Amino acid sequence: MPPRKMRLERDSMGELEVPAQAYYGGNTRRAELNFPISNLRLGRSFIKAIGQIKQSAAFVNRDLGAIEPDIAQAIIASAGRVIEGEFDDQFVVDVFQTGSGTSTNMNANEVISNVAIESLGGTIGSRTPVHPNDHVNKGQSSNDVFPSAIHLAAAVSIKDNLIPALQELENSLREKSTEFWGIVKTGRTHLQDATPIRLGQEFLGYAGQLELGRKRAEKALAELSVLALGGTAVGTGIGMHPEFSSRVITRLGELTGLILSESTNHFQAQSTLDAIVSASGELKSVAVGMLKISNDLRWLGSGPRAGIGEIKLPEVQPGSSIMPGKVNPVIAESVAMVSAQVIGNDTTITIAGQSGNFELNVMMPVAAHNILESIELLATSAKNLARQCINGLTATDKGPEMVMEGLAICTALAPIIGYDAAAAIAHEASQNGETIKEVALRVSDLTSAQLDKILDPLSMTEPNE
Repeated sequence: MPPRKMRLERDSMGELEVPAQAYYGGNTRRAELNFPISNLRLGRSFIKAIGQIKQSAAFVNRDLGAIEPDIAQAIIASAGRVIEGEFDDQFVVDVFQTGSGTSTNMNANEVISNVAIESLGGTIGSRTPVHPNDHVNKGQSSNDVFPSAIHLAAAVSIKDNLIPALQELENSLREKSTEFWGIVKTGRTHLQDATPIRLGQEFLGYAGQLELGRKRAEKALAELSVLALGGTAVGTGIGMHPEFSSRVITRLGELTGLILSESTNHFQAQSTLDAIVSASGELKSVAVGMLKISNDLRWLGSGPRAGIGEIKLPEVQPGSSIMPGKVNPVIAESVAMVSAQVIGNDTTITIAGQSGNFELNVMMPVAAHNILESIELLATSAKNLARQCINGLTATDKGPEMVMEGLAICTALAPIIGYDAAAAIAHEASQNGETIKEVALRVSDLTSAQLDKILDPLSMTEPNE
């Protein structure tokens, strides 16, 4: 394989060879060489967000007279191409890099600069007539741009992807709750038989988890809609026009449809990841809820003959390479794995949040990667669970057939014959393999008709005197 053609660039640290066809420059190339850690890169949503910040900054700098109109227009156009994803392959810096994200900020500055230079007929890598620092990064610092890009990317993803996905799953669960409302089965507590419950009530509980999960996502969205932009290096706003940040944030709101605001305390906004930690905690709660639901689905559909088997999950693929006819609850399993990943991501973000020293947090890139991954995974798995599992699952006859075999229905006898007498009936039924009604007919004064009314499973699914 022939060696790559290289070009020679000069930056503040001296000369460096950069791949000749690359739109990134020397600063990015140094980071590429310094951090050969993983194959993880900040993805589409982050690149789009930082492109939107650079484009909005160019608009504002032009209007404020801080950048010549032709240079600003070239930046606006090239940033637009970055926003659309045309140069995603040029964002080559590893997630595990400088803790401030300076390398990725400079990666964006250099790509946008060089695309603009090319459009103006200049030489890529020359840093003229569009300079990555003096023009693309005008009025900004990595220290306020990078956390702002995290917030912006995460907020957009929550609004456009996660909240609609959670709503779709909630709707699917509510539809199943209505469909299953007339089906009475044995409830379970401590994995043991409990009083009867409607299958629809179980699914109503799952829908309620998603409703609260959606509200938690909305709370996270509100936290992330406050941007650090305007603090520049350490929160003081040095090197920035007084109107720059407010104007840029207004434009970002117009671009994204978000209700954005500037932090009222830039020293807090740049030295901590508190809002990201809080948002991640809300996402973790959503993941825990989805893990509970997915595990219940797996158990309720287990068997089908030797398990609980009260619901039948859609058969989407063969389940075994050796056992013909075996079908596994793979959609629910995938949700469980997503939940585990999100919970792990939250731990990483928690540790990252502890890593602020004085005026700057130094684990921003890994926090960015993890929160954006969590949002994406939760959104895609929620939609997939709704479409490939919930919408197609059905109830079996097993739940209703077993309800009168349950021992916990003796609970309905307790208000009439007393707790101890009801417990004795349940114990005898358990020992002899009889039903509660069979024992009660033998040891109590209650008639068969009275017992049928008292032990009616449907009546036990709602409060009564």
